[in-house]
This record gives sequence, C-alpha cells and structure tokens, in this order.
Amino acid sequence: MQVVHERCCGLDVHKKTVVACVLTKEGREVRTFGTMTRELLRLADWLGEERVTHVAMESTGVYWKPVYNLLEDQGIELMVVNAQHIKTVPGRKTDVKDSEWIADLLRHGLLRASFIPNRGQRELRELVRYRRTLINERADVVRRIQKVLEGANIKLGDVASDVMGVSGRAMLWALAEGREDPAELAQLARTSLRRKSAELQLALEGSVSTHQLAMLRRQLRHVEFLEQEIQELNVEIEERMRPYLWGRMVSNPSPCGLGVPESVYPPVVDSP
Repeated sequence: MQVVHERCCGLDVHKKTVVACVLTKEGREVRTFGTMTRELLRLADWLGEERVTHVAMESTGVYWKPVYNLLEDQGIELMVVNAQHIKTVPGRKTDVKDSEWIADLLRHGLLRASFIPNRGQRELRELVRYRRTLINERADVVRRIQKVLEGANIKLGDVASDVMGVSGRAMLWALAEGREDPAELAQLARTSLRRKSAELQLALEGSVSTHQLAMLRRQLRHVEFLEQEIQELNVEIEERMRPYLWGRMVSNPSPCGLGVPESVYPPVVDSP
C-alpha cells in the first residue's frame, strides 16, 4: 500500500500508560510512557526527536484528552479516531498491538479523524455541560423539597404554580425558620398569588416536624448555592461566547450597516 505519512505514531492510551509506536523509514520503535505530566512531556520530546509529523489515537473514554491537550501545541498533526472505525478496518490480526495497528493504518492514510474543536471551544463545551448538570441537580433538589412538603402535608404546590418562585420561596424560608401560622405565611405572597390568600392558608396548614424543618433549610440553602453557581457560569459562558457572537454579527450585518445585536443569538453550543 502507498505510504501517506513517512514519519507517524500510533498511541494506545490507557488510564496509567500510553504505548507509542513510531513508524519511520528507519523502522518502527515502541515505547511505553506513564500518564503523569512529566511522562507525557517525555513522550512529546521523543516524538520531536523522531521528527514525527502525524499522531493518531483512539477516542476511548476521557484518557485521550490530556495527551491531546499536551501535544496539540507541539506542531504535530493530531488525529483522534473513533474506536469502532478502527475495528471495522479489515486486516487486523489478533496478535498485533493496538499502537502498532493504529500507526500502520495512519501511515497508509486509512484512518478517518473525528472532529475535535479547538481548546477554547472544548472548554466552552465543558462549561455548558457542567451548567446543564447543575440545572438538573437543582431540579432534583426542588423535587426533594416537594417530597418534604408532602410529608408534612403542606400543599403549597397545589396553589402556587412554582413553589420556588418569589412568593413560594419567601413562604418556604419563613416556614423553615419556624413560623407556622398559615395566615402569616400567606401574607408573604406577591403579585397575583395574593388573590389566593384563603387557598394558601388552607394549603399551608400542616404538621411539620423538627426534622422536616431542618431538611427544608438544608435543601433551600442547597438550591440557592446551585443558583449562584449557575449564575456565575452564565456570566463566564457569555464572556467566552463573545468571539463567536461577534463572528455572527460580522457575517450577518443589519440593513442599516450595523451588526446584529448579540441578544438576537442564543448561546448555542453543538454537542459532539
């Protein structure tokens, strides 16, 4: 088969080791490195000494990420390949080591690279995904609050559409602090919910134990902590989105010659 890349390397990446196979005109050499930063730097130095131009690795788990992050600034063409694609390439022998097989396929141009965003985009994706995780966690905590209220026979959710809205939160904090008078709690309602004062009083009549009050306080604090984290992530994501939003503004000018306001475009990040 035709040789496409004269000096290339295949990496078999594991949690604690990276097996590297370098193929050149002079032959092949296989070395094993650890995954600590110092060991990965040794790998980068060795690839530089061998004048390797192309490196390929499988995209298994998350173990490829630190290797990719360290090598992407070394002037080497990096390729992350789906493991299923490698398995479907015919001709693999069971006694061939993974790193050697990847290097052979890379040398002959038989690998199809997965799309890997640049570092800034990868970091932005991590932030967006973490934000989604926190949003889901907040929803879980709110459901736990609902269970505590049901256990105490507090039917606030039957009257208020959002128990964690301004009115609902004020009543829940007052309840968690030991204020048990339903009429007093109902007075904390705001806007249109004030018209349901009689219904609120009935809904807020319950039997709340000391344990349930303690659980409610912890859960309310947890919700507020998560909301603060989400808000900080919103600010950071918005800041990191500015370069991409500016690119959209330039490519989509308004009729009057000005850029389209950033608010027109929601912060959308494609998932892999």
